[in-house]
Amino acid sequence: MRPMTPPRAISGLPFMKMHGLGNDFVVIDSRGRGAVTTAGLARALGDRNRGVGFDQLAEIRDADDADIALDFWNSDGTRAGACGNATRCVADHVMRCAGRDSISIRTARGTLQARRRADGQVSVNMGQPQLDWAEVPLARQTDTLHLPLPGAPVAVGMGNPHCVLFVPDADAVDVARQGALLERDPLFPEGTNVEFTTLTGPDRLRMRVWERGTGITLACGSGACAAAVAAHRRGLTGRRVVLDLDGGSLEIDWRDDGVWMTGPATHVFDGLLTPAFLAARSA
Repeated sequence: MRPMTPPRAISGLPFMKMHGLGNDFVVIDSRGRGAVTTAGLARALGDRNRGVGFDQLAEIRDADDADIALDFWNSDGTRAGACGNATRCVADHVMRCAGRDSISIRTARGTLQARRRADGQVSVNMGQPQLDWAEVPLARQTDTLHLPLPGAPVAVGMGNPHCVLFVPDADAVDVARQGALLERDPLFPEGTNVEFTTLTGPDRLRMRVWERGTGITLACGSGACAAAVAAHRRGLTGRRVVLDLDGGSLEIDWRDDGVWMTGPATHVFDGLLTPAFLAARSA
């Protein structure tokens, strides 16, 4: 029998597949070579049949004023201003590679701090919530604690806009229908993430989420932060809350220095995008 010919080395673009509570990401490390992601590449990679599939794409870049910089893309090719679960996953990876327990991360939201707890979970300071209508942003001056929409939701900015509804039973909500309608409501000129939230116990919330540019996801870190802030502002909880999402639980703690989000991070596999795929779909 002839010996098998060793497979030839394939040049291409390395990537990682990661998830936080089932909220899944493609992560591209562009440090040392410059950003590579385009709207076309994000759409192609986000296709779960013809690409890799993800809820968001995170691209790691060099930063002069932080350990790393992060850019985020939705699966429809639009940019995302923040992504808490992806930030936590990337922070976990970078800290492991560097042998450190804390790093700083520059995002469109600002410079965020990430730390590893003694139990191995990762905490990220997502910054102070944006509570003024113009910062969320909303299309006109409006009371962000009681929006003039069905269910009187709460608007919260976490680097991206959020519309938080308090409902009797989050599991009974038609998230796909209601989320898609609210995402495109004219009150939100940039669209919005939509959180359907139920108080289930002292300082405990059940939350399901519709993410703009993506749809239903198993978890949303910035959405969990927004829901916790909204619940405290409504007088339903304290400032430290556990949120039970479809993919698992997150701890949210709204402190004087910002909203801290804590949860697990999972690195699933590494892959290589072929030159042919990149050439055909990066426009």
